[in-house]
Amino acid sequence: MNAQVSFLEGTYTLIHIPLDLYPTLLQPLLRILLPQTQSLNFSRDSREYELEGLTVDYQHGFLNISITPIECSVVCHSSWAKNVFEPALNALPKPLKNAVKVYKDTYMILAVTSAGLDPGGRVMELSSPLAFAGIPIFFITTYYSDFILVPTKEKQKVVQALLAKGFELSENQSNFVNPSMYAPNSSDTDLSQKPPSTPPPSNDDELQARTFKLLLKHDVKARVEPDLELVQCSGREINLLTNAYGHRPSMSRKSSADYRRSWITHVDTKLYTCIVSALVSQPRFLSLTLAQDDPPSLLLDKTLLPIFDDSLVGDTEGVLIPIFLDLGGLSSESTGIVCGVAGRLVKGTDMAESSELSYLSTSRAGTVILSRVQSIRALEILTPLLTKGS
Repeated sequence: MNAQVSFLEGTYTLIHIPLDLYPTLLQPLLRILLPQTQSLNFSRDSREYELEGLTVDYQHGFLNISITPIECSVVCHSSWAKNVFEPALNALPKPLKNAVKVYKDTYMILAVTSAGLDPGGRVMELSSPLAFAGIPIFFITTYYSDFILVPTKEKQKVVQALLAKGFELSENQSNFVNPSMYAPNSSDTDLSQKPPSTPPPSNDDELQARTFKLLLKHDVKARVEPDLELVQCSGREINLLTNAYGHRPSMSRKSSADYRRSWITHVDTKLYTCIVSALVSQPRFLSLTLAQDDPPSLLLDKTLLPIFDDSLVGDTEGVLIPIFLDLGGLSSESTGIVCGVAGRLVKGTDMAESSELSYLSTSRAGTVILSRVQSIRALEILTPLLTKGS
């Protein structure tokens, strides 16, 4: 496996929104999606004017907005959660406000680029060292990359777990590069100064057994939604759009210091119009991921494709089936879920047939995404494991 794992700058906040409150909170979600709008409501002297987590061209370093049949889930820079989302939340009546969960712990984002391994194998290889180190994670597979959320407080354990797996830490201490053949030494096995309350699993079989025992205890079921078919797509590279449309003259005569106003010239405006249209429709399923080094990535209900016209690239003729695991009854500190579920599915199928397996973690659910044939086999594996007395 040829992989690089990097820490993205900043800390991030995870937000759970019940579906019945999604329309109520759509406006702050759109304000987060469109950072251009944020400066309009504040004076330049206020701390809200310069929100963190944006790139030099005022786009999000990382943002995920996911609407599924279970919930709406958001991962955004903590600065945006505090200064944009929470004021809107505080304006709601208390019962509505209490139904929304803004996670107190902040998260780091690990960005993973890799080659030479199928998506199912990547989920396993990337989640397993963290699972065996007892680190809770959220995993997001996108069109180009994989992203892993880990609690900020666990950074040192994450570093040690990756080093023990054979990753090398770069000079700037933010990147891990290609793992190589590696024999751990005594210092690598000390994954935490404070030993976990429960000893970590010793092998894959034990990890999987623990995972399904936990899911069974909380009565988690694997289910599919009737007639819900997904496609994984991407927006186009912005430089390709520039070549296609040419450079648009600026309407502004302001100095380059007011660079925020040029945000619109650095995105595909057609794609963003389509994304807003899809979000306003309260889609059945839409997961949007923005990351600074990738074009926008979308995993969406196939019935939304007409909204996007020709603004997407990817296999729009293909069909992916999501299998949902409602994890609302589990603690966010639960570990090994991603690795345990993915590992059991890979084990139960021909590895060559599991290449399309990908995973989406939202705040209170896990979604395994597979081809239609693979999803049938996956349900045959998961259903008995999640049925009491079987």
